Amino acid sequence: MTPVLELFKLSKAFGPTTVVNEFTLNIAPGEFVTLIGHSGCGKSTVLSMVAGLTDATEGAMILSGKETNEAGPDRGVVFQSPCLLPWMTAMENVMLGVNQVYFTATKRERRELAEYYLTVVGLGNAMDKYPGELSQGMRQRVGIARAFALQPKMLLLDEPFGMLDSLTKMELQEVLLDLWRRNRLTTLMVTHDVDEAIFLSDRVVMMTDGPEAEVGDILTIPFERPRNRAAILADPLYQEIRNHLLTFLNERSHLRPSKIAATVAPDSIRQAELPESLVKQPTI
Repeated sequence: MTPVLELFKLSKAFGPTTVVNEFTLNIAPGEFVTLIGHSGCGKSTVLSMVAGLTDATEGAMILSGKETNEAGPDRGVVFQSPCLLPWMTAMENVMLGVNQVYFTATKRERRELAEYYLTVVGLGNAMDKYPGELSQGMRQRVGIARAFALQPKMLLLDEPFGMLDSLTKMELQEVLLDLWRRNRLTTLMVTHDVDEAIFLSDRVVMMTDGPEAEVGDILTIPFERPRNRAAILADPLYQEIRNHLLTFLNERSHLRPSKIAATVAPDSIRQAELPESLVKQPTI
């Protein structure tokens, strides 16, 4: 299966400091992948390069078979703060992108598209409200609806629930999964939340500490979809997966696979206690 996104030795330097070093990853059609790592390791930098908002210093990015390094409507982006225009209603904020991307469609068709996604995220009765009249969670729902309404090839999420309380975060995770199931959009998400990564992802990519951060480990999440949060939490494998991710973050994130591999046999640097089928080495 041809990947939707191919990142080959993507690097980013700010002045003399290389923040991300030779980041290599392939993402399959319809796959949901999350990046986790310590603050400052370059997760958001990787996402920004994929979005075309930050130029890569070295390396290549191929999206749907074409090399690209510019931003475009083929990637929908949701940030930690939804960045809504305060003088526009929820509907108008979503329509802003829809009008630009689907300018050949009729006005009614464009509005119906925006209405559909606002309704799906639970804002059917708040379409005409302004951002100042919405809670933080509701504003983030507008941001999610805006990204999906563009019907992009990829969805990019930069800690979209990081500013929300636990209950609202869980609600919006379910909203996101519902939309994702309907569209099966190829998704790359940045998060600090290990439990969020497990619940949402097909694969979790663990980044080493910066500077010169790289792919440290990749873990496949085995739970079938659609997912039930209570069932996953009750599964004995859940704690094993969680412990593996936390062990990497607490004990192994300082290691560089590229440097260790030069002097040590690959099998000796794998420290996971999970079944072999769950542990994936970085795709080169």
